[in-house]
Amino acid sequence: MGTTTVNISAAQVKELRDKTGAPMMDCKQALTEAKGDLEQAIIVLRKKGIATAAKKATRVTTEGLVTSYIHAGGKIGVLVEVNCESDFVARTHDFKELVHDIAMHIAASDPKFIRQEDVTPEAYEREKDIYRAQAKATGKPDHVAEKIVEGKMGKFYEEVCLYEQPFIKDQTISVSQLIASKIGKLGENISVRRFARFKVGDQGETIALSKPGGPGDEPGAAAVTK
Repeated sequence: MGTTTVNISAAQVKELRDKTGAPMMDCKQALTEAKGDLEQAIIVLRKKGIATAAKKATRVTTEGLVTSYIHAGGKIGVLVEVNCESDFVARTHDFKELVHDIAMHIAASDPKFIRQEDVTPEAYEREKDIYRAQAKATGKPDHVAEKIVEGKMGKFYEEVCLYEQPFIKDQTISVSQLIASKIGKLGENISVRRFARFKVGDQGETIALSKPGGPGDEPGAAAVTK
């Protein structure tokens, strides 16, 4: 397809993100679809409800649901808290369906963090050092190697961050786009607050909490990722 040949720079993605507040991967996809045209990319985000969702992202979410999901004959279990603004929305079928889908996605895709902003400095530097060493081993110039590292870090976020991952039931959208569509439909801010994932036989478990100051967070919220 023609859109796949368009080179989208990190600066373009940052500019669109600054203008709309939409997640990085959503901005990159919108720019690719719009062939690098910033204004058209904004329209793409608005049509998908992502720009609308970004405007609501500062609104505090103190209601919501905690849902569990058990998979693979009891071998994998997930507990997730998803927040919204009112108890009325929390009791709707659309919100309950969203929470269930997110729990199921976590069971299948095993994210380590909720959003890109939640990635710990240690995890970020560890991956970047690995990618930088790999790029330098190819013998490419430093400026080319850094572009390779930048591209791989984008892929890293998509692999480990819940919001950036392709949604398990529809790989054409990210989890953040799924949530944005529900925000547009229900008219309230929605955010994943925390989750825990357990798998029989694993030495540890994945426990992720959104950072303080993230979308919908109350002052004083905690953040821990194992």
